[in-house]
Amino acid sequence: MDSVEELGEQREVNIDRILELLPHRYPFLMIDRMVNIIPGESAVGIKNVTANEPWFQGHFPSKPIFPGVLIIEAMAQTSAALVVDTLGSSSEGKLVYFMSIENARFRKPVIPGDQLQIHVSKHSCRGNVWKFNSEAKVNETVVAEAKYTAMIMDN
Repeated sequence: MDSVEELGEQREVNIDRILELLPHRYPFLMIDRMVNIIPGESAVGIKNVTANEPWFQGHFPSKPIFPGVLIIEAMAQTSAALVVDTLGSSSEGKLVYFMSIENARFRKPVIPGDQLQIHVSKHSCRGNVWKFNSEAKVNETVVAEAKYTAMIMDN
């Protein structure tokens, strides 16, 4: 399969394309795939949570829980990839930076073996500043949510 697959109006990208869109690399790349992409509007990032990830050695060794701050980072990376993909060649050489996080809520722990589905939707866009709403789900159950603002800038 190519790195980008058209699904009617919605698109999907695999890890090869995500690596083109984001500067993040292992172990800090938090999304494995993006599906249901509607350019400029919304996307779903997929993060397969595995027991061999380095944070589980200390969070928590006897009961591994995926850190909430990394769920927020997965939300940010999904949004950043959506922004860069939407803007196309005009975004080459630019980075998307977090500006603010609001109303972050963690509803249920995420553990190894879970598939985290990060639903992001654009709230607004003004110039190079984008605002997003996001929900992270495991098996259709909301495990975290947040609103945040990001800015795309030259590297």
